[in-house]
Amino acid sequence: MSAAGPPRRALLLANPKARNGGAALDEIRAILRGGGIEPVEPPENPDCSDTIRRHAGACDLVILGGGDGTMNAGAAGLVETGLPLGILPLGTANDLARSLGLPLDPPAAARLITTVPPRPVDLGWVNGHYYFNVASVGFSAELAGDLTAESKKAWGTLGYAIAAVRVLRRVRPFTVTIEHDGTVEKVTTIQVSVGNGRHYGGGMTVEEGAAVDDGLLDFYSLEIAHWWRLIALLPALRRGTHGQSSDVRAFKTTEIVLRTRKPRPVNTDGELTTRTPAHFKVMPGALRIFAPPRAERPGGDPAPGGAGRLLPL
Repeated sequence: MSAAGPPRRALLLANPKARNGGAALDEIRAILRGGGIEPVEPPENPDCSDTIRRHAGACDLVILGGGDGTMNAGAAGLVETGLPLGILPLGTANDLARSLGLPLDPPAAARLITTVPPRPVDLGWVNGHYYFNVASVGFSAELAGDLTAESKKAWGTLGYAIAAVRVLRRVRPFTVTIEHDGTVEKVTTIQVSVGNGRHYGGGMTVEEGAAVDDGLLDFYSLEIAHWWRLIALLPALRRGTHGQSSDVRAFKTTEIVLRTRKPRPVNTDGELTTRTPAHFKVMPGALRIFAPPRAERPGGDPAPGGAGRLLPL
């Protein structure tokens, strides 16, 4: 995009608690200004969406620096104001950035914001909460409860694996009723997931053909008899081909309701935000993000150069 004309004003919010939140922003500010974007940085406010709402009238776009939790925290404000989003990947997994084919180097990501138009993307919605990547009930919700910000900052994506080993020792199957597309099914599972984007969990793929702008939700249920089967499924979960396994139920839909005997927590993009019963919907084109077109996104390994990163859900 041309830098000619008056500069666009960008509300720049960088999460200092993100894994790379302490990175110097001077280079990023210079890149933005060189591309015709003037960053506006208000005093720190713990409520990201509230900050976006309060400054919406004075800005042309929002730039969020952080991981997937930061993006999730800003989703409601972005939807309500209609402001487009630029992403600086400063987190541990940066799964939304991977799904969109964004550079994981923050200066390169800043440069991209100045050169591409914002494109519509979908959001998942569950019980009034938005999410970008995936929402889950079961194993990964327990994992989210165990995975602290300190461990992610100290260990990076390895922190997911360390926490997963602890959780695997106590995970137990549970019964869930699944309502979708006029059908009702009751299954026993260790996890059900409803994906909106492509990548999640720092190295996993929701479904090999999933995209954050395809207007669909990708559901799967891990109906395995023994915990070791989850280890065997890891390569397929990484590629997004797990739906081909006999002990994995998988389908695409636009709306789904999950019910459990007792309320169970729901993990949305790594945060526990609601409980079952859980009503999910896809919100097509709910907001716009500065990103390359889908044809230019990498369709292969979600974590290039990360051969050792077989990470949990």
